[in-house]
Amino acid sequence: MTNHVSTRLRHVDLIVYPGFKALEAIGTMSVFEYANIHLALNGRPRGYQITVASSSVGEVRSDMLMSLQATKRLDERELPDIAVFVGARAIEEALAANARLVEWARNVASRMDRLVGLCSGSFFLAEAGLLDGREATTHWSVAGLLQRRFSEVNVEADAIYLRSGHLWTSAGVTACIDLALALVEEDFGSSIALEVARDLVVYLKRPGGQSQYSVHLASQSTSHPGIRQAQDWILSHIDQPMALADLASRAAMSERNFRRVFVKEVGVSPLTFIDTVRIDSARRILEEGDLPLKSVAGRVGFASEQSLRKLFSKRLGISPDDYRARFGSVARGATAPD
Repeated sequence: MTNHVSTRLRHVDLIVYPGFKALEAIGTMSVFEYANIHLALNGRPRGYQITVASSSVGEVRSDMLMSLQATKRLDERELPDIAVFVGARAIEEALAANARLVEWARNVASRMDRLVGLCSGSFFLAEAGLLDGREATTHWSVAGLLQRRFSEVNVEADAIYLRSGHLWTSAGVTACIDLALALVEEDFGSSIALEVARDLVVYLKRPGGQSQYSVHLASQSTSHPGIRQAQDWILSHIDQPMALADLASRAAMSERNFRRVFVKEVGVSPLTFIDTVRIDSARRILEEGDLPLKSVAGRVGFASEQSLRKLFSKRLGISPDDYRARFGSVARGATAPD
């Protein structure tokens, strides 16, 4: 990773509306403010100027017992460097009630440095047509809704965050911190981002790991016995080659029917499920030890280390090496926050 030497102040508009998720707003603000603190400690100028913005100025209630004071009314003539749409629990209702925010995003996107959708905030970007033909993520619980409602979007339901050009999207709730740290790293270098992560203690492994959901749990919700049997075999033999014909045979089905029923039952193709299991397994190995990446790749069925690196970075928005440095047991035992 490159350590940048940047002195430019970036203006950030945190876009809220009634019912926004408080934790996402505060988590994102915290990352940027801690970045300012560590830039100052390193003798560097302030990096971010954060403004709470909305369709009108005034108090905006969140989904919790707190409100934020919007001091800026969104204006197409006064654009920030970074605009961040916070998510909501009732995202469809939020979209219907805030059409002006969607229109603003649609009209200014081409003039923005970066436009961000946190969690279900990605729906605002999708409603504006900005994610058509692009990869995007959101909270796992509404990933299916995002795909159904916006069929032109390539939804990656298991990613922590994704970048497609100047558009960024993140998974549920606390994944906003991962995305914000990635922005800090891009703007001011990995050392500042790492100092912020240590202050926030987010280099520790989250409960349940870093994937949005466990494929082992997901497989238990499959009702079709043949598909369930194929899933169980995949989970138990992830280091082995996975031919569609063999999986279909185990389910006593033709390849075509197996693929069709699998997608209906699981929500993704057999290949996508296999890739997800492999990445999930690789994460656990990276979290628990210091096995060489080539060996990790072999244990989870990748033909090469490079194949693992490519898919891992695509799915999780972070390289395997950086993932282990942040969430692995060696990293957890090496440094304690001040």
